[in-house]
Amino acid sequence: MCDQSESYGRPVMAVDIETYSSVDLTKTGVRPYTEAPDFTILLIAYKLDDRPTKIIDLAASEKPLTLFPVEESTLPAGDLRQFLRLLYDPSVIKTAYNAAFERTCLARQFGRDCPPGQWRCTMALAASLGLPGSLGMVGAALGLDRQKMEAGKRLIQFFCKPARDGGRHLPEDSPEDWEIFRRYCIRDVDVESDIRDQLSVFPRPQEELAAWALDQRINDRGVAMDTTLIDQALALDARSSQKLLKEARRLTGLDNPNSPAQLTRWLEARGMEVPQLDKKTIPELLENAPDETTRRVLQLRQELAKTSVKKFEAMQRGLCRDGRVHNLLQFYGASRTGRWAGRLVQVQNLPQNKLPDLATARELVRSGQFDLLELTYGSPAFVLSQLIRTAFIPSPGCRFIICDYSAIEARVLAWLADESWVLEEFRGDGLIYEATAAMMFHAAKDDIKKGGPRSDLRPKGKVATLACGYQGGVGALIQMGALESGIPEDELPNIVQRWRKANAHIVDYWQTVEDAAIRAVRGEDVTIAHGVRFQCESGYLFITLPSGRRLAYFAPQLQPEPQFGKLGLTYMGVDNSKHWSRLKTYGGKLVENITQATARDCLRDAMQALESAGYRIVFHVHDEVILDMPIGEGSLEDVREIMGRPLPWAPGLPLNAAGFEADFYMKD
Repeated sequence: MCDQSESYGRPVMAVDIETYSSVDLTKTGVRPYTEAPDFTILLIAYKLDDRPTKIIDLAASEKPLTLFPVEESTLPAGDLRQFLRLLYDPSVIKTAYNAAFERTCLARQFGRDCPPGQWRCTMALAASLGLPGSLGMVGAALGLDRQKMEAGKRLIQFFCKPARDGGRHLPEDSPEDWEIFRRYCIRDVDVESDIRDQLSVFPRPQEELAAWALDQRINDRGVAMDTTLIDQALALDARSSQKLLKEARRLTGLDNPNSPAQLTRWLEARGMEVPQLDKKTIPELLENAPDETTRRVLQLRQELAKTSVKKFEAMQRGLCRDGRVHNLLQFYGASRTGRWAGRLVQVQNLPQNKLPDLATARELVRSGQFDLLELTYGSPAFVLSQLIRTAFIPSPGCRFIICDYSAIEARVLAWLADESWVLEEFRGDGLIYEATAAMMFHAAKDDIKKGGPRSDLRPKGKVATLACGYQGGVGALIQMGALESGIPEDELPNIVQRWRKANAHIVDYWQTVEDAAIRAVRGEDVTIAHGVRFQCESGYLFITLPSGRRLAYFAPQLQPEPQFGKLGLTYMGVDNSKHWSRLKTYGGKLVENITQATARDCLRDAMQALESAGYRIVFHVHDEVILDMPIGEGSLEDVREIMGRPLPWAPGLPLNAAGFEADFYMKD
């Protein structure tokens, strides 16, 4: 079901603001930015329906009117009282590009919440159609008549950020630039409105609008932080770094042995070839070290280069007055699939904790017993990386319920491709790694279990399950850690072939999906199993998921693939260098997109059900939810039941969730 109110039936007010704060928005996120004592909104531009965009100048209004006489400006002047009436009128839809910023800043400026259900985010709408992230890039990609003004970056640097001397530039410091800045603010509203109007012919399902509103409530809620642990972790790192640097200076005689250039010259003088000093090359350099001194210096470099402390620094920067970190997740941050992306602390990319006595190590750091910690656990850098997750804590009087879907992508892929033996395993024991190895090597599943006579096959079943589902080969196995698991490299091609033979329906599904996409670009309307539909419309290739949500590929084209002797599918998207360019795709990659997007929709619906049942989500990581619940309220069993409920749009998909309760965030 689509909500036409995105464009029709109700008044719509587009909003853009320009702000000042001495806090660096890019390093802290919007909440600390607005909590700075000098935070203020400078300009508000707003456009009601098709009327001309108006500007409210909050900065200039503080100065004598003779400085900025209204009659000297041709820009339509707005009325603050009118704007606030519209802002707080629940019948008016408010839109903005990255609406989370406007919502948060306006709430701080005027001391009144801006309920997310009354807002629509045009950036999320653009992302849902496979378009780039920035307003300017979207406008350029769509070829709008009105484009974002190039002068904006310079003017934001001048008026919205502290000057080099720590002071602040005011409108009267450059009246001509200030008038251009006012025009720039109006132009942003006009461009956002043009983008919204052009894209509103593809209204989003109501479930997606509700998911964005829930995302905003989760980010508004934030998660509590253990500030004592954070402070002590940073103190331990500073102490450890000084100790390591002192030893490195003694061994090398260098002023700054942490400098890659200085250390490279020192190593080369000892007969070593050093292509570069990074995480990947140091292990090989250690193997080739000519003596123990060189080896120890490289070990010190390895320790000093560990980045675990950067997570603690990000937590400290993002900490708000309420003792919480907010806005950890971005809705539709992965525009190809619609999955969430991590921001600030990057909760989607935290080291796993493997210390068996995590709570003890945690308390030693919190209490400042650093010598005992180092004596017991060794490298402080390693311990700190293990403790990053534990800095997230429940609210007072609460505990975390942490629950995630079990092997969700493998379940969804098998369901989409009708790989019946995999589905039966998930409906039964759920030991997919053992079952996969059993199918690949014709062994008894019980023998492959941990401790069994053929348990050596389990790592092969695991890495194949993780790496081969999306047409991955030997390279994918290596990337998934096959070599680190002890599997010889010469065995990898055989593992790929055995997995593909055991999963013939999934292998066929890659080609089915690729063929359907190519046929759609040629003008057909193709539907395959579970209602997955391929069609081209208005310059997009759309893939309708079982949930009803659509994946979008902008400006699809078929181009020759001489090395494969066939036509290949391409589309416009953002590449790894963040440039808007033409990208290639293929059956396995499209299957990955469909599978991950479907798994994402399972989580979307589960989160809505959890919130409706009174569970407070404070953040989520991939397929895992972290719930902040008062002691005595709710239960893990209830959460598992809610997450495992059959979905009406995915009949036959076997879902299962597992979890635990804890006094801090961790991996079980």
